[in-house]
Amino acid sequence: MPDQIKTQKRLHALVEGRVQGVGFRFHVRDAATQLGCTGWVRNRWNGEVEVLAEGEQGALEQLLAEIHRGPRAAFVTHVHVQWLEATGEFTGFSVRATD
Repeated sequence: MPDQIKTQKRLHALVEGRVQGVGFRFHVRDAATQLGCTGWVRNRWNGEVEVLAEGEQGALEQLLAEIHRGPRAAFVTHVHVQWLEATGEFTGFSVRATD
């Protein structure tokens, strides 16, 4: 495993609340890109938003704060968070189709 991946973490988050139809995915994408994180964000059929991001621990913690805050029209009620080891599989941060 390359040294760079060893210092990286992976954040998996499922976001509940009023998080669809309010620009939430694009808010997360913009924040992740600004923080240098890679991965993706997508809507889920059950009304949640799912985020899978990799980056430095501090950057991911800042991204998680943005996820909790959301864009102005959003109302986040709960975020299920899972911390994992990074795989280094992503090259950028994208908005994916609904799953």
